[in-house]
Amino acid sequence: MELTDISRRFVVHWGEMGTAWGVNRTVSQIHALLFFHGKPLHAEEISDTLGVARSNVSNSLKELLNWNLIRTTHILGDRRDYFDTSTDVWELFRTVVRERKEREYDPTVRLLRELVSHPGFSAEAPDAQDRVSETLALMQSLGSWADEMLRLSPSTLDKVLRLGATIQKFVRGDAPPPAP
Repeated sequence: MELTDISRRFVVHWGEMGTAWGVNRTVSQIHALLFFHGKPLHAEEISDTLGVARSNVSNSLKELLNWNLIRTTHILGDRRDYFDTSTDVWELFRTVVRERKEREYDPTVRLLRELVSHPGFSAEAPDAQDRVSETLALMQSLGSWADEMLRLSPSTLDKVLRLGATIQKFVRGDAPPPAP
């Protein structure tokens, strides 16, 4: 498949952003290609289109599957595995937030809970106890908030995001209060 200038720029940029987010460039580029293309592709086609080794594509596809960002699908009469991703940006957003929360955020909250409940915690310096306890409280609040946001429908979540921006402007004094 030949990429247009627009699709190439999207895929390259998404790969660059992926590295900033701690994701392998090829993994990000494959996801960008599947998202932009909007139809299932097989590994050879992905490899040829992006100009990366087939083994790199295989490893990247496994990672995307582990993150629940792509699915394997099949086409009648073709024995190859095809891969696609959701074209719904809200679904992708939720998947990324949920996966990152489970892999990165929740383990930290569990550790902080263990530390605070450990019998030796009270022997730590009072200011250290305060910092760890405040960190735990903040992270638990943010985690609860994130869980609630993930339960909202896309239209409601969009309204919450827009309302948040309006409230921020109001609090800063940049805008009049919203009309009732």
